Amino acid sequence: MSARTSRLRADNISLAYGDRRVVEGLSLAVPDSEITVIVGPNACGKSTVLRALARLISPASGAVLLDGRAIAEQPSRMVARTLGLLPQSPIAPEGITVRDLVARGRHPHQSWWRQWSEADAVAVDAALQATGMRELADRDVDELSGGQRQRAWIAMAVAQETELLLLDEPTTYLDVAHQLDVLELVARLNSEHGRTIVMVLHDLNLASRYAHHMIAMREGAILAEGAPADVVTTDLLRDVFHVEGHVILDPHTGAPVVLPHRTIGD
Repeated sequence: MSARTSRLRADNISLAYGDRRVVEGLSLAVPDSEITVIVGPNACGKSTVLRALARLISPASGAVLLDGRAIAEQPSRMVARTLGLLPQSPIAPEGITVRDLVARGRHPHQSWWRQWSEADAVAVDAALQATGMRELADRDVDELSGGQRQRAWIAMAVAQETELLLLDEPTTYLDVAHQLDVLELVARLNSEHGRTIVMVLHDLNLASRYAHHMIAMREGAILAEGAPADVVTTDLLRDVFHVEGHVILDPHTGAPVVLPHRTIGD
């Protein structure tokens, strides 16, 4: 089996909001062409790390590397052609249609000498098709259900045609059916289009089901990482989430499933 490669890495990064350090000396490598899911309790630094990988936060020390070069030193347009981000709870401009929202994903490919082209139109149509949004393309985004809105935003990221896609809690506020709908879409983007995907998820069972590689964080540090079957254990529940419970295997997928019993005091 060949060794994993990684285009996106964090090298000993420390992250802070003002004087408050959130992450200290963290290193990670995102496996190419796989789905990586970052899990952990609230306020452990998951989304902060994702924002740093997306160049929205500059490390106080250390560096995020994209293709071996510090991402902070690379031209913004070049980064945007390689790496896309779907933040938590994005807000669309009032009255914008799905097609117009998705078309915004083409901005990194345009410039003053290269405006809208046939290639852009093809990319938008392909993104609408891939996400099952073609029939809703002329609807206003604010008329859609929560699951449909998430798919519209993912379609915008797909139209950007980046090889790396970062998703910050893409299932937030969705019911179970829509959570599965969105995550199945993400899985197809990985399996059929080869995209490298990094997600932050709260639900351990969904994370276990869809991740190839899992990173478990607590208090700004990585406590465990690897395949879900190696990471999701009773020790992890106790040490990372302060929960006592059992871990069994899903008879359908073979992924670990968490059965929590009670919380454990610090």
